[in-house]
Amino acid sequence: MAAASLELTIERMGHGGVGIGTADDGRVVFVGSTYPGDRVQVHITKEKKSFIAGEIAAIIAPSDYRTSPRCPAAAAGAGCCDFSTLDYAQEAELKRSVLLDQLQRIGKLDTTQLPEVATVDLAPQKGWRTRVRFGVDDNGRAGLRKKNSHELVTDHACIQLVDGLADNIVGTDARRFRPGSEVIVAMDSTGTRHVVESRKSGRGKRTEKIEKVVEGNGTVTETADGKTFHFPVTAFWQAHIGAPQQYSRMITDWLSGTQRTDGGTGWDLYGGVGLFIPAIARALQPQDPSASVVHSVDTSAAAMEQTQPAVTGLGVEMHKMQVEKAVAQLDSPDAVVLDPPRKGAGARVIEQVAQANPQRIVHIGCDPATCARDLRSWVDNGYRVEKLTLVNAFPGTHHFEVLALLEKPISSE
Repeated sequence: MAAASLELTIERMGHGGVGIGTADDGRVVFVGSTYPGDRVQVHITKEKKSFIAGEIAAIIAPSDYRTSPRCPAAAAGAGCCDFSTLDYAQEAELKRSVLLDQLQRIGKLDTTQLPEVATVDLAPQKGWRTRVRFGVDDNGRAGLRKKNSHELVTDHACIQLVDGLADNIVGTDARRFRPGSEVIVAMDSTGTRHVVESRKSGRGKRTEKIEKVVEGNGTVTETADGKTFHFPVTAFWQAHIGAPQQYSRMITDWLSGTQRTDGGTGWDLYGGVGLFIPAIARALQPQDPSASVVHSVDTSAAAMEQTQPAVTGLGVEMHKMQVEKAVAQLDSPDAVVLDPPRKGAGARVIEQVAQANPQRIVHIGCDPATCARDLRSWVDNGYRVEKLTLVNAFPGTHHFEVLALLEKPISSE
């Protein structure tokens, strides 16, 4: 009978926030909440011929990455800050090692032929999240779900949340909500808090229908890149308070100088409320952004149901449809921005975009594995990775975002 536990040293960080070590018999061992250099006693939860998965039974000797827990919700079991015990000063570099591993193993890319991965730590490191979705238990108490569980942590707020976001929502004296519902809370750029109830969404799905407005009016006002946006609280917006400005600036900088035809044409794929439209237009025509045309594509009714003040005066066409169906119908682009969901854009979409022959592309990936696969597809379709930046936009968690600039080599013929 196999041993119920084993002792080992964590050798490297794996995708998904798990540490990786090697058992005495050579099998790979995955252990959650561990970091390179940790010497741990591992309680085995799954054992296969090629790998072992387990949980920390005891920390025998902590690594230099490890520090005291920072998040009370995570300490109580919530699946929010899985890097709550990681030294923040080393977080971005540890995530960079994960990205490089995924680029090599999943993307089959030669990292020596790629540009050096730059890192950006978004400030602040706590109190950065402006919107959150809570579950509601049978007693009407809101809270964050425990990792891989339907149970909720209702007595402690996460340190990710901006000041005031969870006040009277989470805690022993918090208000009550409809049992089994989902509570969505957002603090917008005006300092107004919006609290709405919605149906609980299925795994991997996003609920956009508001069933009850509890506080605020359910329509947030956000300002980014000097522009104003109004949209339902259920629509997607970047979680970190500093992300919209950072990404907009990078898009303008990276796409500036793109070879243009007439006023220039841009595509904003998976565009949501249109956050990146002004940045794309400005990159195509710095002197007169209104001379360019930007096609924005998304399926979200919540994101696209109203015209944004931010795009007033710009040449914009909004397309509420799937990206893979839309690209064949759009005017050929000079530049493209893609911000796909966690599953990535996929080979089919990338091939379709490549066939439209844009000169420059900014690809935003929120999962290193699917981003690595997507970058492989871009390379296979004739594009070269010119810039790679890891943005630590989810401090205290294993998540991060990758922005890549891709260019089509100009023929010398």
